[in-house]
Amino acid sequence: MITLIRSFKVLILKNKKGFPAYLAESIQMHGSLKKAPPVHLWNPPFCGDIDIKILRDGQWLYMGSPITRPALVKLFASVLRKDNDGCYYLITPAEKVRIQVEDAPFIMISVEQKLGYFLFTTNIDDKVILNKQHPLMITINPKTGEPSPYIRVKEKLDALVHRNVFYQLIEYAEERVINGKKCLGIISFDEFYLLGQT
Repeated sequence: MITLIRSFKVLILKNKKGFPAYLAESIQMHGSLKKAPPVHLWNPPFCGDIDIKILRDGQWLYMGSPITRPALVKLFASVLRKDNDGCYYLITPAEKVRIQVEDAPFIMISVEQKLGYFLFTTNIDDKVILNKQHPLMITINPKTGEPSPYIRVKEKLDALVHRNVFYQLIEYAEERVINGKKCLGIISFDEFYLLGQT
């Protein structure tokens, strides 16, 4: 992973048109992504900014162009961390580079209703069970009044729930009275998650 981030730095300086072959080889060299790197334990020095941006729709850009290789996106997502300064970084044991995120770094693209809980899938194929460790949160845009639902994927990293998925949740929802107001929500592992007021 250290080599991969250094490769991006070289790429910025020497090759602004696309990804070189050695970068793809570096992805393969890192093997399986099933075990997440312990980025929360790493405290490397800050090495500057890199021109990577995650759009609100989950698309990753490098120097304004889409990153179209899913393996590359998954690899970088595996070393993504949000720090207390509110910024997002790609982390290795030796390096820390800052990237830009428009909204949330991930998107929930599907949901399944299981026996007693809900199972979500992100745009990078991570499976997330809705529970106390991975709660559903709704924020309201103060200007438009539109709700934006998020689910915590891992420490400080959230996924924006896609509009179609949110509509599915509305179909699964039940009504409760909370503080004298009728509310819609879903239940997962005996926890009630508010979707909105009726």
